Amino acid sequence: MVGRRARSGRGWDAIPPRTGDLPARPRRGRRGRSGPDAATDPVDDGTWPAEPSDESSSSDEPPRAEPRNEAEVAREICLRQLAVRPRTRAELAGALARRGISPEAAAEVLDRYDEVGIIDDAAFARAWVSSRHAGRGLARRALANELRQRGVDSEVAGAALGELDEATEAQTARALVDRKLRSARGEPDAVFRRLVGMLARKGYPPGLAIRAVKDALAAQSAEAAEFADQIDPDALTPDPDADPSLG
Repeated sequence: MVGRRARSGRGWDAIPPRTGDLPARPRRGRRGRSGPDAATDPVDDGTWPAEPSDESSSSDEPPRAEPRNEAEVAREICLRQLAVRPRTRAELAGALARRGISPEAAAEVLDRYDEVGIIDDAAFARAWVSSRHAGRGLARRALANELRQRGVDSEVAGAALGELDEATEAQTARALVDRKLRSARGEPDAVFRRLVGMLARKGYPPGLAIRAVKDALAAQSAEAAEFADQIDPDALTPDPDADPSLG
């Protein structure tokens, strides 16, 4: 009897080859490559974290800002202040101090602005007097106080206020009273006190204020004129020597 031949091949009873006989299976690398180079590439299956390249890491870092010169910061602060309205040197110095600018840097910038005419306290004072007198009807006393609050030198302020004479003040006071009288209500004595008080708050001297109101009342009506005839401006005007605060 002829013996059965041992099967080998691909059947169910094929003899498995020995491990040493198996051909080396190439490893698949990135993007499904195969071949000699693929065996050395790590498998891109999400288990190996990708290492960022030097180029990507450096591009993600924000650029380092160069330190700004203090004088440059001071100039920007001054220009922003001046864009709103004209300023005195004292006002700009105060703004720089509040922002932490050193006195040395502030003086350097302000001196330069003085030289080129960006800061001009004399021109500021003249414009302030003209604008506030025409727009708000303020008298020299009130205007002097405002200029002092803005750091204008007393000599510079005096020169600007000298352009506003007494005749102009009297005309402005009378115009203010006439405008208020159009809507004033009440007895002549009450109206008189309100109008004198209004002029006093705007800085007009008591004597000038009383005369302006008396003249305006005299021209308003017969009743007001009769009341105005009884007013003695000199008697109602306080004596500055008796109370220095009224001077």
